[in-house]
Amino acid sequence: MTNNEITEEQQYKPPIANRKDGLPESDRSNQAIAKNKPALEALLAQKKLSLGASVFIRVFKEESLLEAWVANTGGSFELFKTYEICTFSGDLGPKLKEGDRQSPEGFYFVKPNQLNPWSRFHLSFNLGYPNAYDRYHKRTGSALMIHGNCVSIGCYAMTDPYIEEIYTLVNAALANGQGFFRVHAFPFRMTEERLNREKNHQWYSFWKNLKEGYDWFEEKGTPPNVTVSNGRYMFGES
Repeated sequence: MTNNEITEEQQYKPPIANRKDGLPESDRSNQAIAKNKPALEALLAQKKLSLGASVFIRVFKEESLLEAWVANTGGSFELFKTYEICTFSGDLGPKLKEGDRQSPEGFYFVKPNQLNPWSRFHLSFNLGYPNAYDRYHKRTGSALMIHGNCVSIGCYAMTDPYIEEIYTLVNAALANGQGFFRVHAFPFRMTEERLNREKNHQWYSFWKNLKEGYDWFEEKGTPPNVTVSNGRYMFGES
């Protein structure tokens, strides 16, 4: 990212006022949560899900979609809602270096201190790029977010109403004891048919590795534990 890209989330950071549960909060985030909580609770109840249950997020660039999954009482994840991504920057393929204005692809996780309720772009959370895989491959960059305000120079940008709902979901899960939530970012839906169209693409091998994690969730209903070995993503039971 360029310096301008870094300031996307770093220009406005007042002293963090953590609650007892370790989550940062602001008047803006509290107002957004209060406004969205009743409707989300009602929608979740219709699916026999609850606000505060564990969450999991998947992002698909080609389709410009973000999926919010919520754990049921049995521990499996059910698709709660699909949101249109307002915009992201770059092309299909991973982020490689600071300044390339490319939105990342890969397997990330978000801890409570990665939420930013003071974001210049309404509300946001940091994906944690670069992760262990990115660092192994010497990829650089920082402050890669999912945020509101519908503008992006490296992040996944949502409309403000959508980021408020998503923020309310993840905040409730973290407040209820989920230590972190996973975000899996893909170039497209990783079906065999779709991936086979990219056999001559420079990122085909990388995407085949991503497909292993995609398939794990599709088959088991729970996201895998993701590690890195010899420069490849590896997947196992959470």
